[in-house]
Amino acid sequence: MNKSNLIKPVLENEYPVIDYGKGIYLYDQEGKEYLDASSGAITANIGHGVKEIIDAMHEQAKRVSFVYRSQFTSDAAENLARKIAEQTIGDLNWCFFVNSGSEATETAMKIAIQYWQEKGVQTKTKVLSRWMSYHGITLGALSMSGHTGRRARFIPLLEDFPVIHPPYCYRCPYNREAPDCGYVCAQELDTVIKRIGADHIAAFIAEPIIGASGAAITPPKGYYKVIKEICDKNGILFIADEVMTGFGRTGAMLACEHWGIEPDIVALGKGMGAGYAPIAAALVSEKVMEPILSGSKIVMSGHTLSANPQSCAVSLAVLEYLDKNEIIKEVDQKGNYLMEKLAELQENFPFIGDIRGKGLMVGLEFVQNAEDKTPFPRSLLFTQNLIQLAQTCGLIIYPAGAGIDGMNGDAVLLAPPLTITFQEIDELLKRLQTTFEAFAKKYLPTEERCE
Repeated sequence: MNKSNLIKPVLENEYPVIDYGKGIYLYDQEGKEYLDASSGAITANIGHGVKEIIDAMHEQAKRVSFVYRSQFTSDAAENLARKIAEQTIGDLNWCFFVNSGSEATETAMKIAIQYWQEKGVQTKTKVLSRWMSYHGITLGALSMSGHTGRRARFIPLLEDFPVIHPPYCYRCPYNREAPDCGYVCAQELDTVIKRIGADHIAAFIAEPIIGASGAAITPPKGYYKVIKEICDKNGILFIADEVMTGFGRTGAMLACEHWGIEPDIVALGKGMGAGYAPIAAALVSEKVMEPILSGSKIVMSGHTLSANPQSCAVSLAVLEYLDKNEIIKEVDQKGNYLMEKLAELQENFPFIGDIRGKGLMVGLEFVQNAEDKTPFPRSLLFTQNLIQLAQTCGLIIYPAGAGIDGMNGDAVLLAPPLTITFQEIDELLKRLQTTFEAFAKKYLPTEERCE
């Protein structure tokens, strides 16, 4: 193979060269087929090679692909902002378009701090978050992230924003069970606020369902009600990081809808462009925009390619495709079917410790001993080896953090395109079973294999 000049995730690895994609499948240049059971990075929400999106890209490119947002607006950007405002809950009526989820969460953080400045409160500069969270790789977004592995190299440059435990019921640090626990992991937020002082805290940010850092950790029913009450009581904005969960991934436009809460600011991304173009957004409520509109009239953020018409036209076509084909309304049923079949697999593969998630965002956590939830030793490289073996079996799955510290555990995410059919779910499960069988035979002692 010729020397590569491309910096890849693991420099010494050789990666298959993808030729094309169609539906839930990808095909490399050798002709090998891969079932994309993770939508790439939980991004390709409507699958690959959709003609309507390709046509929309072409039509916009024939008109104009780029204008600078401080000089012009465009129909594509205006129409996309209007559609998102119409389809989301509450008064989330303002869109700031950016290019990635990291930019979206960082923009959300900046807007939250600016909100208080415009109201004459200069001390509210902290944004609190949870451990086992991931909000992006830029320094601001990484400061909000409780992903210990990704923070490690940059600790001197980061703020200490992660402060409370996640709602990790499978490994509750208090050894309690909801709802009898009184949602003690949520109540932690109130204690931390008292220690720091509400006058210093602009916002609290959380993923409604924890993604890459927690393999679809899904909170119990009353958790977010407690979180939102604490934020409101202390005059702290609530930012929902829906970069991974937004646009139907969990069976609703926003995952927050499952718990009946309305965030003040939402970060969007991934499924927003469904992988066809880089685009993300900070979605802002009327409440938060009001003092800015009455004050400076400028949101202090922005990037060269923000709101570019090419990406906005693509995103609008993706949302219209979701609507036209009524895709989101089927996600819950498909997700339930997938989880039921995974539970059947669990009976034959005892290393599947927990199955969790909502809609078509499902996490599998793996354990050495199902009774005491003992994780596998790090030396086994369980997740890494499982993912590599799955790829040889023509299945793409996504790595995720697990374990009480978010590091010493093994897990993956299953998040296929929302367009997947029930027949294709069966094929996904068939390839997953083949992967588990091959993995057990190669890496696990006899007593830990399926029979």
